[in-house]
This record gives sequence, C-alpha cells and structure tokens, in this order.
Amino acid sequence: MTDPRRDHVALVGLSGAGKSTVAPLVAARLLVQVVDLDHEVEARSGSTVAELFADGGEAAFRAEESAALAAALTGPPAVIATGGGVVLDPSNRRALSDDATTVWLRGDPGELGARIADGVEARPLLEGDPVFALTRLAEERDALYAEVAHEVVDVGGADPATVAEEIAARLGVGT
Repeated sequence: MTDPRRDHVALVGLSGAGKSTVAPLVAARLLVQVVDLDHEVEARSGSTVAELFADGGEAAFRAEESAALAAALTGPPAVIATGGGVVLDPSNRRALSDDATTVWLRGDPGELGARIADGVEARPLLEGDPVFALTRLAEERDALYAEVAHEVVDVGGADPATVAEEIAARLGVGT
C-alpha cells in the first residue's frame, strides 16, 4: 500500500450498513488489523455506548468517538469501522478525507432498518421506529458521507462478502 491514505481504510454509513461486519473481511484482504470505533470507545471509557449516551448524552459519546478515531488514524494500518455519526464533527470529516481511504457503505434506510430490527446491539439514536430514525439520519448525514467518501459502495441486497470484494476491487487489491 503505497498511497499513505491506503494505510487506513475507513468505512462510514448509517447503522445497519454493515460496517462492523464488512471491516474484518476487508482487513483480511488487505492484511491489516481491524479497529471498530464503538469497541474502542467502550474500551477507552469503561462504559458501553448506551451507558455513555445515558450518562453524558450524545456529546460525551461523540467526544470519545473523535478521540478513538484520531488514535486509530495514527496507529498501525487498519480498516476502521466507524459509527454512523462520526461524520458530524468537522475535524473527523477532515481526518477521514485526509488520513484514510474512506468508503461510504450506502444503503436504503428501509432495508437498513429491517437489518437491525432483530439485533441485540443497543442503538440509542434508533429507539422506537428504526426506519423512521434512519430516514431522518440519512437526510442529515448523506451529504456528509458524500463529502468524505473516496468510494461509494451500495450495500442493498448484497451479502457482506460481496461488499468486501467490491471494496477490495475498488482499492485495487486482488480478491
């Protein structure tokens, strides 16, 4: 990987797009480690994402998320599975644009909502009606995802292995 941005590949997109599932598959093709920002936030803070939201609100979570992203981007080469809202912070968007090859996993909010409806993971911003919440979040965030994305991969109807293969092909890595 000669392009410095290729040392880090960041996956962005709405909840349910498959970032955490696809990241290890892409990392295996690139022979790099995986960094899941939600897991890093939990390890750094000693709290779950849901606890951070409950105790300090979204601002507390976003501060931890920004710190985890900065650490990941200065660490060893990795595929980084970001949280859906990582693009809300302008400094995160700058870092994703400048310090990583950023891939937007784009999906339809209705399909993504169906994917996560049966999940066990707590998603504080999606409580109640996930499809309605994802539709609202897409309206707020799609332009921000587009701003940072070097590549866009539509995930509709695709299984994780197919998405990973598409990303690897876009990065010029043999599958």
